[in-house]
Amino acid sequence: MWQINGYKILAVVLVFLVWMLCFRMYWPDSTTIHRPPGPHPVFRHASKSTESPPFWDSLPQELTNLTSLLYWPPTPGDGGDLLASTSPQTSTYHLRGPAQATYELGGLLEVILVARDHWGRPKSHGGDLFQARLLGPESKAGVPGDVQDLENGTYLVSIPLLWVGKAQVQMRLIHSSEAVGVLRRIWREKRATVDFRGYFQGMKGAKETVVCNVDPHSTGVKGPTCQYRDVVSGELWFCAQPPTLPCNSLVGHSAGSYLKVTTRHDEALLAWNVTDKLLPQGIPPILVSPAAHWNIVLALPPRPPCHPGLKSPKPSGFYYQNTWHSLSCSGRTFPTADSILGCLAGRVVHMIGDSTLRQWWEYLRDTVPSMKSVDLHVTYQAGPLMAVETTRGIVLHWRAHSWPLRTARTSVASLHSVARELGGLAGGPYTVVVLGLGAHFTTFPPSIFVRRLAGIRAAVMALLAREPSTLVVIKLANTGYKSVYGSDWLTLQVNRLLRAAFAGLRVAFVDAWDMTSSLALPDSIHPGRLIVQNEVALFLSFICPT
Repeated sequence: MWQINGYKILAVVLVFLVWMLCFRMYWPDSTTIHRPPGPHPVFRHASKSTESPPFWDSLPQELTNLTSLLYWPPTPGDGGDLLASTSPQTSTYHLRGPAQATYELGGLLEVILVARDHWGRPKSHGGDLFQARLLGPESKAGVPGDVQDLENGTYLVSIPLLWVGKAQVQMRLIHSSEAVGVLRRIWREKRATVDFRGYFQGMKGAKETVVCNVDPHSTGVKGPTCQYRDVVSGELWFCAQPPTLPCNSLVGHSAGSYLKVTTRHDEALLAWNVTDKLLPQGIPPILVSPAAHWNIVLALPPRPPCHPGLKSPKPSGFYYQNTWHSLSCSGRTFPTADSILGCLAGRVVHMIGDSTLRQWWEYLRDTVPSMKSVDLHVTYQAGPLMAVETTRGIVLHWRAHSWPLRTARTSVASLHSVARELGGLAGGPYTVVVLGLGAHFTTFPPSIFVRRLAGIRAAVMALLAREPSTLVVIKLANTGYKSVYGSDWLTLQVNRLLRAAFAGLRVAFVDAWDMTSSLALPDSIHPGRLIVQNEVALFLSFICPT
């Protein structure tokens, strides 16, 4: 009798254990590991695995010391007096030396800029973000100037004279030093200035939407969170845990809200009437004549063919007749569809980045009539996109980098990390990789971007180690943003990080910062066809240097 009851008790215990196992498989806790849709992220509770990615040590020394790399002159005080901030209406500039009847091609024009407050008083400290350029409207020419902050309220501006003809100096105040102080404080102290949405869907059709972000605190929730970790790069992502659905039911991602991060005083310093404003004209137009011993129109030094590993001068180039002339290498033009086809023949191009890089893909697709988009049944902005040209064996891919990504709702399965994408490439002489990063990282502190760059640098190094003939091109970020969520000042810091992250590697750079700030064109994060055409021509010059 006891033996039969013992079997019954054992059976009950086994049923209970099976039931508990099923319960634990469905309801995750801090020790459970899940794999949400898509091949890359791994879920853990937010309290686990917050260590730095394993590739941090692969970064150059510059990136491990952000203090020196991102140095900017401090703004004394709290900027409380708006009228004491730098004014674009009263700031002035003049030639460093006496004016000349003509200036010699290949020379250097030096200008002294004096920052003044709204009362017209000279400033006694630096930190303003000024933009300088020399324009030649008749020659459809333009070049950025180098602005050196002397940290005493004055700035030394140096502009090379690179074409013959009339030229006009133009100065623009992007942000006062006081506004930069606001941006710097928010960038370094706030965990995030935007949030995102995560879309969850259950097996039986139940749907829930929650807030997601780069760390659990920025989700704004006090309860449990879902953590997603890229198994290759270590990149982390967090979503508030849905009320009823499990963490592994995440299927969609989109941009969320702009967070309130400024005071009314901050907003006054960043207002439109003092941001991105031209200074009153301080120097009459100048005339540049050919050098006495050279009867030429452009001051172009001897340059090697474009190849990876080149150091970029300042400025990196200039426009003449609406064509960009690189000062680091002898860039080519590709004016016809046939010239583009001849260069790309047999190549597979992988573009991974943001929408400013997608413009390259769209330009090539639209410029070459025989380039056809492949219908991947994709209905969201983040791609992936593909175009092919079958007669020349050309394949063009574009894919958005993974979160943080401000986009319309897109599938989580399509969000592949850059490091994971690179890890899946064999590489070789007919493989081209273009990375375009920056615009989506200005809403987070610099440490977030540095961690992302750590994994990407390691992946680029591994790709070049297994196939040194692979061409890797880094597109720097554009000018165009002028708000607390994406100011040009923030983009400038991002570009510093990009250059430092890939220093010492055999990669090519396309300086989109200089190329989007050299002409008197409408300022936009998505520049017009003229600039995109020149960016793509320089890119193609690295593929086909001769």
